[in-house]
Amino acid sequence: MSVVRERTAPRPLTRPPRRPRGPARRATMSGTWPYLLVAPAVLGMLYLLLYPLGRAVLISFQDFGLRQLILGDAQFTGFDNYTTLLSDPRFWTVVRRTFLFMAVDVVLIMTLSTLVALMVERLGRIWRTAVLSALVLTWAMPVVAATTVFQWLFHSEFGIVNHTLTGLGFSSFEGYPWLAHGPAAFAILVTLVVWQSVPFAAITLYSALTTVPSELYEAARIDGASGPRIFRSITLPIVRPIFMLVLSLEVIWTFKAFVQIWVMTRGGPGDATTILPVYAVQTALSGQRYDLGSAASMVTVLLMSGVLVAYFRQMFRQEGEL
Repeated sequence: MSVVRERTAPRPLTRPPRRPRGPARRATMSGTWPYLLVAPAVLGMLYLLLYPLGRAVLISFQDFGLRQLILGDAQFTGFDNYTTLLSDPRFWTVVRRTFLFMAVDVVLIMTLSTLVALMVERLGRIWRTAVLSALVLTWAMPVVAATTVFQWLFHSEFGIVNHTLTGLGFSSFEGYPWLAHGPAAFAILVTLVVWQSVPFAAITLYSALTTVPSELYEAARIDGASGPRIFRSITLPIVRPIFMLVLSLEVIWTFKAFVQIWVMTRGGPGDATTILPVYAVQTALSGQRYDLGSAASMVTVLLMSGVLVAYFRQMFRQEGEL
């Protein structure tokens, strides 16, 4: 008796699903995973930026002194702090001085940085590298260290400036107390802020100048255009976006300058070098009026924002007329 064995068809082998490749994989990666990766950094940045701002806004509407800081029983007072601040004649004097300080600094920074950028563009490779390296080192110097160096330079007894001027025959500068005279201290701080700000602006503008096609310069020279005319008609229109960006950043940085003034003069002598950020700190620390200091900070932010908004509106209007 023969046994017939029935053969069953072999089962097909199952392969594990393949990972998506090409466009499918890129579509998968472009989902929520990138957002999850950047979420901690974004949340941390929002906390560090928005929480202090919100806290300052809240304190500016409260009666918040040293007692309230310790016990935490601050009461809301509405706009009383802003009314007190805006009715102070000293506050408006500080506002005028702040705008003067900003205007002088920004004009000098943009003028000198543009000239430095144009000079670097025309230098040879070795000298260009040397100048750019010096600019980077100057820019990298800490603010407090640079301020301390300027204090040494203009020291009344041991300063190099007085020693040099006296050696040149200006005997009236022997022992001259620069930081004890308001206009002199103001000029020193302007020089310090300009010296610290020119490197960044010059390097940024130089990088923008490298994008201007050389063929345009050659065509303009063939047509007999002068250097200033080439700059107005070719260079400036092409680098205008970067120029406006640098100008806006310098307005912000000089408007809120604090460390240099606080380390060197603390707003003195008198109020000769007191601008809005220094005024806010003085108000908060002198009488523990943290509410008035917060109100002064908020007014500073509003004024700076108003300056930038007016500037951008004028810039967009000019571009629309072109």
